[in-house]
Amino acid sequence: MQHIEFFHIDHFEHNYHRVKPAKELEGFIDFFWETKFDELLKDHPKGFSDALFPNIGYTYLINLGTPFIMQVDEKKFSMKTDGFLPRNKAIECYHRSGNKLFGIKFKISPIIFKTKVNFAEYREYIYPLSYLMEQPVIDKVKRAATFEERIDILNHYFLSLIKTYSGSWEAIRIVSEILQHCDTHNDFTTSIEDFAARYNISARTLHRYFEATTSLSSKKALQVLRIRKAVQQLAHAPQSFHFEQYGYYDYSHFCKHLKQFLQKNTIAGLKPHLQLLQKMHALK
Repeated sequence: MQHIEFFHIDHFEHNYHRVKPAKELEGFIDFFWETKFDELLKDHPKGFSDALFPNIGYTYLINLGTPFIMQVDEKKFSMKTDGFLPRNKAIECYHRSGNKLFGIKFKISPIIFKTKVNFAEYREYIYPLSYLMEQPVIDKVKRAATFEERIDILNHYFLSLIKTYSGSWEAIRIVSEILQHCDTHNDFTTSIEDFAARYNISARTLHRYFEATTSLSSKKALQVLRIRKAVQQLAHAPQSFHFEQYGYYDYSHFCKHLKQFLQKNTIAGLKPHLQLLQKMHALK
């Protein structure tokens, strides 16, 4: 069995805990999440997979159960421990009895304040989480008895990083503000040059800031943000969707981007872009 993001909506809404971070962290963290698969795995003892399309940012994976398989694009990784997962590619996680995962979905990780890591160097594989988070913190999260306790531990941890190091790197503030602006206002037509001018920097410098903080170029990050927002609305509320809301200049422009975004070998036969478009046309 395979669950596909934007299509099997009930699965992703009901079989995962998902909670927003503390308000001060919303520019950095999308949400904390944890699997709740006990009943589902009883019904499907051979397991199942969850397929997700590209996203901005990255995910910290903390393994609370047995080893699991994660596929990034066409490469499969056997994960026995905890990982740092860039989200610039399509992924598919294969779940079996005994698996339990806790995750943090980032736009930009506050760890960048402390380590000055360049995330452009981490976008092809899954890397050990200990590269980017102290092992005692990981161990504390694993020992926590509940999802809520894990969230509390990590809210305090990331807030302490921000309070200690905030203001130490202008790139983080600029990229965070641009992402927040585009997400809030659906502004996907302002050029990178115009955004750079607002901050009195060059477009090349802004590209470098984006790659260092998100692992993606400025253009790629904003394009992924745009198509994900459009697809989410198309999947949840097709009756109110219109391509112009997201800055596409015509219907064919949107369709081309949608098809490119939803390409994934393990679901190619389903033609998911056509399924979503049919959902919209059925209401007309």
